Amino acid sequence: MGTELVENLARTFGNERVIASDIREEASFPVKYIKLDVMDREAVKEVVLQENVSEVYHLAALLSATAEKHPEYGWKLNMDGLFSVLDLAKDGHLKKIFWPSSIAVFGPTTPKQNTPQYTVIEPTSVYGISKFAGERWCNYYHQRYDVDVRSIRYPGLIGWKSLPGGGTTDYAVDIFHQALKTGNYTCFLSEETALPMMYMPDAIKATMDIMAAPADKIKIRSSYNVSAMSFNPQDIANEIRNHIPEFSIAYDPDFRQAIANDWPASINDEEARHDWGWNPEFNLEKMVSDMLQNLNQNSIVKI
Repeated sequence: MGTELVENLARTFGNERVIASDIREEASFPVKYIKLDVMDREAVKEVVLQENVSEVYHLAALLSATAEKHPEYGWKLNMDGLFSVLDLAKDGHLKKIFWPSSIAVFGPTTPKQNTPQYTVIEPTSVYGISKFAGERWCNYYHQRYDVDVRSIRYPGLIGWKSLPGGGTTDYAVDIFHQALKTGNYTCFLSEETALPMMYMPDAIKATMDIMAAPADKIKIRSSYNVSAMSFNPQDIANEIRNHIPEFSIAYDPDFRQAIANDWPASINDEEARHDWGWNPEFNLEKMVSDMLQNLNQNSIVKI
């Protein structure tokens, strides 16, 4: 998501006003790139002050499946990085922060259908625990220090510009690549595991919209529910077959199935729609068509 967000920020504010950062030595962006470790507080502060940064979109995190393999590092990265930017805002060095939460904050005791904004939250994964803790810290820093921090709970994100990155919902990205390359896919979730999902253009839109909204419109400073569509692996496979009739899918659930079992099947995002006008543009049919078209145009594999 970071790559596409940088591109959209550059189009909105101009290349000269946006800086991209990561731990890689080099990266290809249309804007200035600085290698930066978000857990190095002094390095983050130095960049913010030297570059006169006013807003930070803090996306660095270890995702759900990867964090389960490295729980201590997952907690440390996800929390220390957040405090790096929250404290800079508290000290007056940043005007606004975007920090993403996730549907991973929900757990087995949360209502699975039409999950409301305010509900039981008992996450069972390292990623979910860190995101829920982050939500509470964001709310605390806003109430205690008046930090303008904004957040949304992303569902599973699907995009064609990058490969899967270690999340439980990543099957919904990989399935397209395998459909084009081999004509078949083995899914690590069961066929009836419905999860909330969102196409990347809508995820970028939600991020840009909440950050552009007047501060008095942001009523929730922990994190907003947002939603676009919900489907299971069988649903997306059937939609892909409308474009690739010979496509086949098999199911071989692994440890990610237990993570997905604790997450909602659909999300209620009334507050985001009411407070700052959230409205998605893509449903499953439109998303599948756009994904296949873009992957086909940008790949040596042809439909």
